Order: sequence, then C-alpha cells, then structure tokens
Amino acid sequence: MATLTYTKGLPTPAEELNAQFEMFLNAYAPIYRLAVNETVNHLLSGTTFNKSQWNTYLQQTYRINKRHANGVISDALGQVSSAKESRQNHIKQLQGKLKSTQEWIRKAQRKLKLARKFYSQKDWQHSKTGCIFPLASSLQYRNTSWQHLRFQIHQKKRKACLLEQRINHLKLKPIQVKVPSSQCFVVGSSSEKLGNQVCQWDGEYVKFRVPACLEERFGSYVTTRLGGYDRKINRLPRAGAKSWHFYRKYGKWNAAVQFTPVPVKRVSRHSSDGCIGIDMNPGSIGWAYVDKNGNLKAKGQIPLQMGLPFGQQDAQIIDACLQLAALANTMKCPLVCENLDFSRKKEQLKECGSKYARMLSGWGYARFYELLEIKVNPAYTSLIGLVKFARQYGLASDEAAALAVARRGMKLSEKVPNSITAYLDVKSRKHVWSLWYQLNTLLKSCTRIKNRHSFYSVSNWGLEVKGMVAPACGRNQTKRLRTSS
Repeated sequence: MATLTYTKGLPTPAEELNAQFEMFLNAYAPIYRLAVNETVNHLLSGTTFNKSQWNTYLQQTYRINKRHANGVISDALGQVSSAKESRQNHIKQLQGKLKSTQEWIRKAQRKLKLARKFYSQKDWQHSKTGCIFPLASSLQYRNTSWQHLRFQIHQKKRKACLLEQRINHLKLKPIQVKVPSSQCFVVGSSSEKLGNQVCQWDGEYVKFRVPACLEERFGSYVTTRLGGYDRKINRLPRAGAKSWHFYRKYGKWNAAVQFTPVPVKRVSRHSSDGCIGIDMNPGSIGWAYVDKNGNLKAKGQIPLQMGLPFGQQDAQIIDACLQLAALANTMKCPLVCENLDFSRKKEQLKECGSKYARMLSGWGYARFYELLEIKVNPAYTSLIGLVKFARQYGLASDEAAALAVARRGMKLSEKVPNSITAYLDVKSRKHVWSLWYQLNTLLKSCTRIKNRHSFYSVSNWGLEVKGMVAPACGRNQTKRLRTSS
C-alpha cells in the first residue's frame, strides 16, 4: 500500500523550549551529510554493496548506532535510485524527440519529392489531383515555399544531430547526486515501540536518541514538544512503522513523518451500479453520471482557467477535485477517468503548433489524475461521445466523452451504430474498436468535419459515411471489372 507523509514546522523557541533540539539538529546534520555522501560515492563506484558490512563501517567511522546508519543507507539508496531513474527518463525523452524530428524530416522530404515529381510532368496544369505541396512565392520574405521548407529541413537535421550527441553523452556521463544539507532521516519499524527506535513520538512530544558522537554535548536523548498533525481526515495510525525526516527550509526546521495510512472505509457502491465519468480539457472538466443500466442521469461542467501561476493552478485543481468528490459522495458512486500519458505528445511539441504546445505544456494533467483511482483506456472516448451521445442528449463535447468514460468504467461496450456498420468493412472476429478506428480514419479525411462543432450538424451518420465510402467502393468495383475482362 502507498505511504503518506505529514509535515509541520517545529515550534519556535519563543513558543516552546526546543532550542536544545534545534541545536542538536544543527550539530547532527553535517555528520549525517558526510555519511550520506560517502555512502552515495560507494554506491556509484560500481563495487558490490553489502548493507550489513557498510552499516558496521558507518557505526565505527561516524560513531552512530545501527538505527542511525539505517537511515543514512536508506536515504543514499533512495537518492541514487532517483538519480538513475531521472537519467533514464531524460534519455527516453530525448530519444522520443529525436524520433519525432526524424519522422518530420522524412515526411517533409517526401512532400518535396512528390512536388518536384508533379511539376516535372508535361501537362501538370491540367492535372485533376493537384500538387501535394504547391510552389508559392512570398513577397514579404522574398523566397518560395520550397526554399522555406528546405531551410526547415536543414534546421531539423541540425537539431537531430544535436539530440544524438546529447543522448550519447548522457549514456557515457557518470551519474552525479547532490546531497542536500541540513537534514536527517530515520527509518522506522512496525516491531519497535511507537514505530521507531531512534525517534519516538507519543502524539505530543518527540524523543530523539542522540548518537554517541554527540552524547557529551546533548546527553542520551533530546526532547521537544511537537503536537499533532491537524488534518480534516487524519489517517495517521497509532501503531505501525513511522519514518522521520527532519529538514531545514526557509530558516526553520520541519518534521515530516512517513507512514502507512489507515484504510479508508468504502462508502461508494460498486462501479457496476453507476459511475461518474470525467473528461478533462484545458478550459473545463465535463462530468456525467450514469445509472446501473448505463443511462445518463446527470451532467455538468466545472470551469477552469488557463495561464495561472503554479500555486493558483494547483489550488484550482484541488478545488475541482473537491467538487468531484462531493458529487461522488452525494451519488455514492466511484469516479472514472481516462488513463492518459502525455509524455509522448510532449516529445512532439516542436513539430506541433504553438497553440497546441501551450495548451499541452501549460496545464497540470498529471497533478489532476494522480488524485483519482479508477482509470480506463481512453481509446476513442471523444469520438464515441460525439457520434453516439452528443445529439441524443444535447451534451457538450466533454460531457459526451465523460459519458463514454463512465460507461467504459462499468464494463459496457460501445457498438458502432447500425446505420454506419452497413458501409464499413465489418469482420465479426475483430474487436469493436477496429470499427471505431475505421470511422475515425474516414472522418479525418472528411472535409465537412473540421472541428468538434461540426459533429452537431450531422443528422444521419449513415448518409455521411455512405457519401465517403461509396466513391471508394465504386472505384474498387471498376478495377475488378477491368481485371475480370
């Protein structure tokens, strides 16, 4: 089960007599940092790491007991593993950017090649298909569209070369770990009194075991009054392991306790009895509540504002989550959202438009979705909502997608309307999403469907799809007749 961390600042000496405790932390923090630095260097050296032997070495070298050394080793292991994971994620992101850049170069070169082939024909003026990339001149920049595209290809090649050099450099560069100062960490255990042997907290006072190197100055123990951690929903148990982290920030010492939370009592029904689906967009969050039969019962939108600073944006997201939690408590049903991953899309920001890039990078999708539990596959939810539910219930695009998400959370299948399947290549053995894929491909090539608002003007999808499929079917039939003759 995941752990939680509660944090609060230590009372100031004017309020409580904890000056000795803060003096001890100021004296112990440099010793702790030296031990962590040496442990990190040993882990990065590539030699075999024996935790028991290294624990004994730390005790003898820095005159600390076994529990203090366990905290040092755990802190060092966490920082080294975090640095390695960050390095891997950085390389993966750069490789994604390189792949996106190379794909753009390939498409641009193909576009230029086809354009040259078109203009090399004798009667290109009378061509019925037209050129994929017509030649045009710019009076402002005094160049042609081909020259501009060749210059873009040249710049993209330079970028690809730079990305390759950075990737090769990061693969060979040794990992560096920066150990923060003015901190100490103590690992807890469920078999010990009050969840920790070194740092014990009874709900009001903290009692810290002083290591042997500082016993002459501070004695065996230092104590301070900490008080409780006030929360609206306090999930801090009386029993169980409690790991403590003391760190100095903005000139003040803080105490953070990490623990396994008390399980929350379930108050909602099963997802099969009804769900609230959520579809998140930069401007709003659409939600839809469906009953156990999959029918829409309530809907709504939560407006959101873009371009806010980090603190205000975080507060806005938390407020939206509280509103959704209130809806879930009222209707006693779980929340269902899409399992989205924007890491791949963010790798392609340079090849996308500026408006799309600002929208994708300026909004905290991950911050919102990390607070929700039930997640489903987001494939074709927006398309399903617009085709099946938008006109039927008179929903906005995000509300229609939220309805599709809620039904998917209830394990309900979304079949393509019968008026459309008559014109698509239907195979009974294939998954139903293959039909949605075919419909999505057709609509992308349709000139009538330009944006989401265009979906509301379609009265009969069968007629719309038939108009796109019939010419293709006619061409296939003529080809068959020619081959048979």
